[in-house]
Amino acid sequence: MEREHKVEYYLPEEIEKRSFEIISEELSKRKIEIPPDQAPVTKRVIHTSADFDYAETMYYSDGAPAIARQLLLHGAHIVTDTHMALAGINKKALAALGGEAHCFMADEDVAQAAKKRGMTRAAVSMEKAGTLKEPVIFAIGNAPTALLQLYKMIEEENYRPAFIIGVPVGFVNVEAAKELIMETEIPCIVNRGRKGGSNIAAAVCNALLYQT
Repeated sequence: MEREHKVEYYLPEEIEKRSFEIISEELSKRKIEIPPDQAPVTKRVIHTSADFDYAETMYYSDGAPAIARQLLLHGAHIVTDTHMALAGINKKALAALGGEAHCFMADEDVAQAAKKRGMTRAAVSMEKAGTLKEPVIFAIGNAPTALLQLYKMIEEENYRPAFIIGVPVGFVNVEAAKELIMETEIPCIVNRGRKGGSNIAAAVCNALLYQT
């Protein structure tokens, strides 16, 4: 049985716009309403993943998008837990606001410390990020150990990240790590459950940047 596929033709610059129109249409069909301040972020996450589950699993602390945008406007830096997330962030847009993106995972001092202390590089890289003088937005898309280390730094060392994007993907400690971050008083955007990824972390960052 042959299937008919309707092909739509758009100019390159029109494709993203049409994609977001389709997302809005499908959300309407599913009777899902996303608060206006959260919609740009959640819709970009759906655009990145083609997964509408995010419409119901994304968590935002009070005023989170506005807080993050203000931080970016004042030159906050972004720290990721993977070079994939780092590569996906629009660094030109970030630099225009006075910010910079970092990933310390491949740094030799991080690798040596992780091996010596029996820790993951992700956890140690969070400690290194904690030495930055600028306000830091953490964008975690891969390693729950990064979130667990941040939680430890918050609770035991009185470290105060400016903002946390907690969207690691996986099975081991992923859900628990996310829940712990949501229990802190740190402004955050978190995806509940197992789903996430470096591409999702970058998508959240870019959605915030494009709204700033």
